[in-house]
Amino acid sequence: MAKVIWTKTALNNLDDIGDYIALDKPSAAYRLVNKISKQVDQLEQFRGLGRKPPEFNLTKFRELVIPPCRVFYLLEDKRVYIIHIIRSEQQLRKYMLEERGEYEFN
Repeated sequence: MAKVIWTKTALNNLDDIGDYIALDKPSAAYRLVNKISKQVDQLEQFRGLGRKPPEFNLTKFRELVIPPCRVFYLLEDKRVYIIHIIRSEQQLRKYMLEERGEYEFN
């Protein structure tokens, strides 16, 4: 079984997305944040869940698509690092994932 570890960046991304949605629909924001949390928790049992981001053919990163969001993660040993979360309509840039170097963990 893998251990899921959230970076501060990913938690901030999730908070920002939730806060934005909550401006109009607080209940929808709660449901989305809850849905993302539950699906990320599944990575403890199913590390290979998700796919490689189509923007980068050869990458060590994977993603879960949880509309309207994309959750990017990195597998290392028995750990799953949640790196970044964006809205699906945003364009993924390589620096969003790889510039982080050493990750800050919550």
